[in-house]
Amino acid sequence: MAKVLPIRDPNAPNGAGEPPALHNRAIENLAFIRSTMERAGAFTAVSGWGMVSVGVLAVVTAIIASRQPTLLRWLDVWLAAGTTALVVQLWAMLAKARHSDVSLLSGPGRKFVLAVSPPIGAGAILTIVLYHVGAVEVIPGLWLLLYGAAVAAGGAMSVEIIPVMGLCFLISGVLALVAPFAWRDWILALSFGGFHVIFGLPIARRYGG
Repeated sequence: MAKVLPIRDPNAPNGAGEPPALHNRAIENLAFIRSTMERAGAFTAVSGWGMVSVGVLAVVTAIIASRQPTLLRWLDVWLAAGTTALVVQLWAMLAKARHSDVSLLSGPGRKFVLAVSPPIGAGAILTIVLYHVGAVEVIPGLWLLLYGAAVAAGGAMSVEIIPVMGLCFLISGVLALVAPFAWRDWILALSFGGFHVIFGLPIARRYGG
């Protein structure tokens, strides 16, 4: 960790050595101040337009998935869409981070990634397990709950609207678990589709894209 350095060494004997150039000290001090502010600040590289794109994709996916003849085909459609949505959101975040000169792997960005990744990874593994044990009816609720947990956890390092979005996903996850399985695509469309658009638009307007 960088340290704020004095202009002159207080322990040096009088007249012993010359102090380093003032501008070198100033640059080191400014670098320390900047790194401290980055670690303490909120992660603002979440892309509102990326979220809107993911929301539109979710609605289209729900329409296509509802017409599939088997549960395996239904699951394949949603898994393909989920992978695509992840790529879209990561690309949008990287683009916004570059535009805003914010790093995704340092300070609040690194904390955001570390908070979001475990629930998403757990959801992918549990999806495979639940399908193989014949508990497909639990999968939509599982997706929404774990995605909500990921968004809420990442939102602790981001802007204040993100944790609210996570809470909405958690509530819809509970609804998906108690509702008839036939409602699955409607609930997923309203949640992954609706929430991403509803929360993505204000983020895009207020936080630069």
